[in-house]
Amino acid sequence: MRHNKKFNHLSRTASHRAAMLSNMAVSLIMHKRITTTVAKAKALKKYIEPLITKSKNDTTNSRRVVFSYLKDKYAVTELFQSISVKVADRPGGYTRIIKTGFRADDAAPMCFIELVDYNENMAKTQKKTRTRRSRKSSAAEAPAETVATEAPAVEAVAEETAE
Repeated sequence: MRHNKKFNHLSRTASHRAAMLSNMAVSLIMHKRITTTVAKAKALKKYIEPLITKSKNDTTNSRRVVFSYLKDKYAVTELFQSISVKVADRPGGYTRIIKTGFRADDAAPMCFIELVDYNENMAKTQKKTRTRRSRKSSAAEAPAETVATEAPAVEAVAEETAE
């Protein structure tokens, strides 16, 4: 039975898995988007989100903790200088997984994993969303608005004819 065994081993030894996730995290930090399989992306999301949260607090200890996971000083510098500034007000959910289909040779499900605040196309589409309103409420509001706008115009015409 596999009670309480929650993370995906990705068919690798512990050292291989740690090295792979560290390298993928560095690539994601440096390039802001990488293409990988869905299973690896989900494992990477659990690996990198706590590191981004840790980077919000720029202390020597947090830099050392993050460096122990990433083992790349340029990635740590990028994470603490630019990425942590962009995600400072976000309470979590720093990455997004977008499925792209299946790989040609072995039909593995593929996806993008990207940092949320670095995709301008998604940011533009999310700002233009509108809330839907029921027809009853919009129908009830419409006559009130037309009466309010027509009444002053009628009074203005009546005043002009009286003069």
